[in-house]
Amino acid sequence: MSTLQNKIDFALVLRVRNANPNGDPLNGNRPRADYGGFGEITDVCLKRKLRDRLQESGQTIFVQSDDRKVDGETSLRNRAESEVNGLGKDAWNPKKSKKDDTAKKACGKWFDVRAFGQVFAFGKEGDASGVSIPIRGPVTIQSAFSKEIVGITSTQITKSVSGEGDGSKRGPDTMGMKHRVDMGIYECFGSINPQLAERTGFSDADADLIKRALPRIFENDASSARPDGSMQVLAVVWWKHSCKAGQYSSARVHDSLRDLLNADGSFDREALAKALPGLLPEIIDGF
Repeated sequence: MSTLQNKIDFALVLRVRNANPNGDPLNGNRPRADYGGFGEITDVCLKRKLRDRLQESGQTIFVQSDDRKVDGETSLRNRAESEVNGLGKDAWNPKKSKKDDTAKKACGKWFDVRAFGQVFAFGKEGDASGVSIPIRGPVTIQSAFSKEIVGITSTQITKSVSGEGDGSKRGPDTMGMKHRVDMGIYECFGSINPQLAERTGFSDADADLIKRALPRIFENDASSARPDGSMQVLAVVWWKHSCKAGQYSSARVHDSLRDLLNADGSFDREALAKALPGLLPEIIDGF
């Protein structure tokens, strides 16, 4: 299968309503926001959700979340060295395998490795020389930021039962705080680079899987902080260039939507189609 031949840019328009889209563990799990008060969903968070959706569609994922593991491996190293679920220990032994060969096998086995890249730093126990195999993936995703300053509501909550003790007194674990973004429209941008796709074997079929997963990125992702219906993809915009280098820079492509996007998540679709002559966007409504 040939690798990706055309540069791709894409964008997501997201709506958050009474949910915590991405809590900050260093700030009491409050929704992330920059110093200007604009909401943020990190690229790491978005790639985690994308990995989960791809895994649900049948793709083999290397960086699996603990609550969605399907192979029983307890660590990334164990998964990589597994004879059944990985490449085997010899693949990570610099005396028995070449780095380029191991990188090629890893990209062929795991979708997220050939898409997002991965740094494999394994070797013999206690061997300082070890082996480090960095792989740059062709798919890059930026953090999502809200169009306007978001309002964050914090509510004190209590448990109806005590988690410890004999039940005669309420412990400190019965009190807590819950935070949410009242309402926010977020925009997120990404790109797929054909030159890097050649190195990892990322194909047009792989890109199509990304495109199909993006509108459903919040499906099966409900939690107490993000109830069903509180997180929604309003639209995915997909630009496929006519060449490897791209007809326009990614910054210019992304700005063509950024300049048209309104605070309610709507945008002039006709104006977007005419913004970059020769590069017609495909607009996919959210799931």
